Amino acid sequence: MSPTMKLATGSIAIGIVVLLLKVIAYWITGSVALFSDALESTVNVATAIAALIAIRIAARPPDSNHPFGHHKAEFFSAVLEGVMIIVAALIILNQAYAAFASPRELDAPIEGLLINLGATALNGVWAWLLVTRGRRYKSPALVADGRHLFTDVLTSFGVAFGILLAFATGLWVLDPLMAVVVALNILWSGSKVVKESLSGLMDEAVPESELDQIREIIATEAGGATQAHDLRTRHAGAITFIDFHLVVPGETSVFEAHEICDRVENRLRSELGEAQITIHVEPEHKSKSTGIFIVD
Repeated sequence: MSPTMKLATGSIAIGIVVLLLKVIAYWITGSVALFSDALESTVNVATAIAALIAIRIAARPPDSNHPFGHHKAEFFSAVLEGVMIIVAALIILNQAYAAFASPRELDAPIEGLLINLGATALNGVWAWLLVTRGRRYKSPALVADGRHLFTDVLTSFGVAFGILLAFATGLWVLDPLMAVVVALNILWSGSKVVKESLSGLMDEAVPESELDQIREIIATEAGGATQAHDLRTRHAGAITFIDFHLVVPGETSVFEAHEICDRVENRLRSELGEAQITIHVEPEHKSKSTGIFIVD
């Protein structure tokens, strides 16, 4: 089983444990704010399952119907996660509205908070692991899942603060008010996840820092060529796609041009990880006034 598959499977197990703890915290207190926290954990479990399915699909090798692979499946998982977060937020707002109409004192608020904070600590550790490992393995699904869990951790601390304040002041209307804050926060989080995932589906170019790195590698490793131009890049899951035209002198043999391309491709893969690279070799008269000029 690949590392990303192991992490995605672990997310389901962690999500179920956290959900059960938060449901218990809500059950013993009756807090609408803790209900909102538990509902967000329900989303975590559902999206962890979706992430696992997407990662399994993305790991499939290219076939006749998908010659460029299945890497974009992970972006669909991240979009689904964002949509589910938004739906959860709307349900929370509905519950909070009802609680505003008739606020009541909570049962066993301290015990409920201790259970909820234990679940939050577990979430925080797992979120950090997902984001760091997701970036290492270039997995949008894992990174999106980890970022959402971080949001869950922050909102859980906000919920705890609100309930403690309500307990200290007797203003139990703070409970549904914190639920509203949680809902608005996860709405923002969900919209951000959807936006970033759609960028991947729309073949957005790699970040400018990575683009500069690619340009530098081409300029220093393509000795024997004169210029590279029309550089295009995009990400799809863990794969970086790179496409550009390489201009070589007219006397360059096919063998020599191939050696130059191999040198550039090997360095790009060693620096960027898994990549699919397409280089169009062209004669000198195809040079352009702008592009990457090769350093000999």
